[in-house]
Amino acid sequence: MRQRPDTIHAVALDDTAVARLARELRGELIRSGDAGYEGARRVWNGMIDRRPALIARCAAPDDVIAAVAFARKNGLLVAVRGGGHNVAGNATCDGGLVIDLAPMRDVSVDAERRTARAEGGARWGDLDAAAATHGLATTGGAVSTTGIAGLTLGGGVGWLARKHGLTCDNLRAVEIVTADGRLLTANEREHADLFWAVRGGGGNFGVVTSFEYELHPLTTVLGGMVLHPIERAGEALRFFRTFAANAPEELSTLFYFFVAAPVTFLPPELHNRPLAGLAACYAGDPAEGEEVVRPLRRFGPPLVDEIRPMPYTEMQRLIDAGSPPGLRNYWKAGFLKGLDDEAIAAIAAHLARAGTPGPFLEVFQFNGAVNRIAPDATAFAHRAAQFDLTIGAKWTDPAADARQIGWVRDCYTALEPFTSGGVYVNYLGNEGEGRVRAAYGANYDRLAAVKASYDPRNLFRLNQNITPALPHGRS
Repeated sequence: MRQRPDTIHAVALDDTAVARLARELRGELIRSGDAGYEGARRVWNGMIDRRPALIARCAAPDDVIAAVAFARKNGLLVAVRGGGHNVAGNATCDGGLVIDLAPMRDVSVDAERRTARAEGGARWGDLDAAAATHGLATTGGAVSTTGIAGLTLGGGVGWLARKHGLTCDNLRAVEIVTADGRLLTANEREHADLFWAVRGGGGNFGVVTSFEYELHPLTTVLGGMVLHPIERAGEALRFFRTFAANAPEELSTLFYFFVAAPVTFLPPELHNRPLAGLAACYAGDPAEGEEVVRPLRRFGPPLVDEIRPMPYTEMQRLIDAGSPPGLRNYWKAGFLKGLDDEAIAAIAAHLARAGTPGPFLEVFQFNGAVNRIAPDATAFAHRAAQFDLTIGAKWTDPAADARQIGWVRDCYTALEPFTSGGVYVNYLGNEGEGRVRAAYGANYDRLAAVKASYDPRNLFRLNQNITPALPHGRS
């Protein structure tokens, strides 16, 4: 039986060796009981409660090299933390070593070349702000506190994807520490196999200490959302289906369901009420965008219309308030084959049953420039997808776990027949090897071969793990 990637055995750490590692680091080595340990071990998903033996807060690539060498020599399980935002909780572990890149958040922009270099601990808010000072941007996560590392390595879905491709499609190079302790540059010319793999293959191949991105001219977008009563969810989905099919690639749209929090921009009568929303981001001339989104704003009419010109950086922070750290999170996801009437009816039926705060559902338009790249051009294989489906719940009380998780699972079970079988790896929980293979799709075997070249002993296994391919002739 294959060992679970997160299965560990207790390792007795030599205090002298630990002290030596602490001296080697420019950053900080934190042990259980040290000041700051409790905060340092926490990740975004409040359901994850693990206690690593050591947390190496790395300040430079040399710190990462030292931490990797220490883990390899001492047989420690390794978790790698960028933003710590991953719903599966793979940025921490029990009893092992967390390589925490949080201190490494520097971003530099070359405006002439239209590129940005960002360290592995940077968040999307860091990169967006640095690029915006030069009137530039790239496809990034829609929550500004998300780490650039995990999102990029898994593919990277965002508001600019239909126009400029996924985040990984805008990646030009990485610097990465591999399992044998080398710091490599990987791009189209150097270690091209590794560069192919990190564009969608997750954190299986090493610790990326810096990313180089292509940037695009952009300052202002026409963006925001309109809200409708949940009773109109089916009608809103049918409108969304037609509207999205005819949208230019400058426009990305999202259908989403949520129970409204008591926030200032919503009238009090909508607080704690289930709503169906249609969100949009037009990344082109705002005047042209007004014409494009007019049908979206007239449909209904909506209860709330919050679509307006805004800086791209503001659009990137638009849903931050709905994703604070520490909430309990449980998600299921997949790519929809389409939005036929039967699928829409199934979605609407389950939204009507949600009732209490916590559950959410998103259908993100997933085509345009994303679809024009061949499925084997990068490790991200799901290039034919049209809609990305995410079903989840966010809540605070552990006593509500069964109810919240039950709604997500029931909803996913009802919608699974309408999915392609694939799943976006960054939205995948701890769901077993079959789902991991589904996340990497037809590229899995090639990824396994690259894994065998750069991490044959599977040191980096606390992720959506790819088993290293066996040498030819072995079984």
